[in-house]
Amino acid sequence: MTGTPSGTTEPVGGPAARRSDASRSAILTAARERFATDGYERATIRAIAKEARIDPSMVMRYFGTKDGLFAAAVTLDLKMPDVSRVPPEEAGRTLVAHFLTVWETNEEFTAVLRVGITNKAGAERLQGIFRDQVVPMARRVCPDPEQVQARAGLCAAQLLGLALTRFVLRLPPVVELTREEVLAWLGPTLQRYLTAPSP
Repeated sequence: MTGTPSGTTEPVGGPAARRSDASRSAILTAARERFATDGYERATIRAIAKEARIDPSMVMRYFGTKDGLFAAAVTLDLKMPDVSRVPPEEAGRTLVAHFLTVWETNEEFTAVLRVGITNKAGAERLQGIFRDQVVPMARRVCPDPEQVQARAGLCAAQLLGLALTRFVLRLPPVVELTREEVLAWLGPTLQRYLTAPSP
């Protein structure tokens, strides 16, 4: 229940709540458009607010920061490969190849990684991607159902570490590795995480 100027109360889900939901939805729609068109760096809160036909201060009220807005607006479907359809010994290499392709072709994923390092909403978005997309993949090939979470987490640690050093920090030795070299180094590591007996 919320107070109204007349001193009466407004039911939950009343006109004010509906206006709030509509404003939030308009901001998210405009943000997705601007981030997709301009990229994370060039998109501005002012431009997003203008497209949503709302005051920029309202964007900050709902989402706090540009990072928070980005994390809320961007929906990332990694289109994870079905590793059960490849030979068991190729699961690790298949996963590394898929993530390399995602990072090379989808700037939003790299931007979410940048945001996730310093922003709670971005970190939560990355956690959601891990929970909803990486864990089910690991479940298909993991030999022990009780180890699925740990094995998927180890895969994520390697893959996110690669993304951070190759596409965000751009460490020269990592950037200079060819795609085949990355696959040759990391493929066996992820393969061990996914299918090797527990140490």
